[in-house]
Order: sequence, then C-alpha cells, then structure tokens
Amino acid sequence: MLNLAILSRGAALYSTQSLFRAARRRGHYVRVIDHQRCNIVIEQGIPQIIYEGVHLIGMDAMIPRIGASVTDYGAAVIRQCELMGIYTATRSEALLMARDKLKCLQKLSAEGINVPRTFIAGAPEDVPFLIDRMGGAPVVIKLLESTHGVGVILAESRNAAIALAETFFKLNQPVILQEFIREAEGADIRAFVVGRRVVASMKRQASEGEFRSNLHRGAEATLEFLTEEEEKIVLKAARLMGLEIAGVDLLRSRRGPLVMEVNASPGLEGIETTTGVDIAGAIIENVEHGLERFTKSRR
Repeated sequence: MLNLAILSRGAALYSTQSLFRAARRRGHYVRVIDHQRCNIVIEQGIPQIIYEGVHLIGMDAMIPRIGASVTDYGAAVIRQCELMGIYTATRSEALLMARDKLKCLQKLSAEGINVPRTFIAGAPEDVPFLIDRMGGAPVVIKLLESTHGVGVILAESRNAAIALAETFFKLNQPVILQEFIREAEGADIRAFVVGRRVVASMKRQASEGEFRSNLHRGAEATLEFLTEEEEKIVLKAARLMGLEIAGVDLLRSRRGPLVMEVNASPGLEGIETTTGVDIAGAIIENVEHGLERFTKSRR
C-alpha cells in the first residue's frame, strides 16, 4: 500500500474524485491536498511543507492537478516535494514548460513536430506585417496564458486582427498570432498519454457558429482513434515536454497532423465519459511503476 496525495484545489472535482477512487480500488491510502494551503519552508538542508499547521511527512508520491491560474505556486509546491524526495507524477519544470504556450511551441517546432504557423508580435506596429506574412485573415489571436478557450479569438478580417492585437498590447498582454486551419472544420483530437502509451483519444467538434472545440464551450465529443502517424507524434510531443501524463491536442490539416497544445493537467471527465476508458486507473498504475523506478534510482 502506498501513501499517495493528490494536489488539487477542488476535492469534489471529477478528475480529483476519479483519481481518488482509482487509488482506493488499488488499496492505497490517498488524500487530497490543496496546494494553495501548502506553506513552503526553506531552511538549509531541510526542505519542508507545512499543511494546515502540520508538517507533511511519510508521502510516497504526489499526483499534481494544478489549475492554470495557480501554475507558479503549484510548480513551487511540486518542486519542494521533489526536494523532499517525494515522487511526483508531473515534474515541476515539465508543468512550467507545457503551461508556457510560447516555450512549448518553440520546443516542439525545433524538434521537428509540425505546429500551426505561429507568430509572436514583439510590438503592435509589426502586427499588420505578420498577418500579411501569415497569408491574411482569418487569423487566430491567442493570449500566452489561455485555458478552456478563454483568450482565444478568431479575427475574421485583417483590420479586426490588428485592432484585437493592439488592444491586448495596451493591456500589456503579449499575443500569439496563429493560422486558422479551415479544413479542420472546428474539430480537434485530444489524445491522452499515460507513461509511454496513448490510453484514449476523442474528437471534439465545436458547436455551430463556434470555432473553439473546448468541451467547456459546448463542443461535442466522440470516440476517435489515432492513425499510426498521429500516435507517434503525440507520444513524441509528450516526451519532449517531459510529461508522463499529458493531453495532446491535434488538428488534422492538409499538410498532416498539427500539435496545438500539450496539456500538463488534462481533465478526465470528458475523455473518460466519451471513451469509457479508466484513465484514472492507468494513471495510478503508472505512478506505481514510476515510484518503483524512482526508488531504485535513489539506492
């Protein structure tokens, strides 16, 4: 029996509960810990965490479920766990890399992964040139930090794209300009990676009049299998991000599969419900094997 902890701000959330039940089914002791309530103690040679007035001790492994709004502090808590010798299912640096859309795309592209054509404007006066270089409107405007489709806008015209970009610049928000993949027809593929395999995949189809295929935006999810090429790309993308658990989002384009994003804390509800796969169970099993390897490496 292992002593496991799930780092989550919402004990009642579907993903947290699914992981909790899966761990209990496999006979482990498990508790949910709110990472925002974790107090990091930095002393020479004695890394510690105090939670609800008590030192956290005796934990074998942590499973992070870190929301986008608390990425930095969540990563700091994970890093403290790493320093304390606790196995973490997601490493702190991997979380930070995946959450930074710019760094993520830079890394994937540099390593040969095909991504949508993307420009990051350094100054608002360069936006018109970049839009023209991309081939004109429509163009997707994204904030560097966006989630569930918030901060992702389709600009139908050149003028609209320029105005949106200028507005974000005035708010000190760097923006990503990304090509619109019309042939995807408002659909993307979410592939869920656990360890070194794709355990489930689904197609998300945007609702009528919407181009964002997020389930939170009313998209419809259906079971969808990956091609051999897509599976290789998905596994490579997760490996490049250093993630054992990842949701990789693909667009099917005329020039082949394009990786849009690698999610370091993908939700379980939509894909477990759609595919019927016990993804939480696969995650707990992967944690067991990961902890075994981790323990051997420290001997």
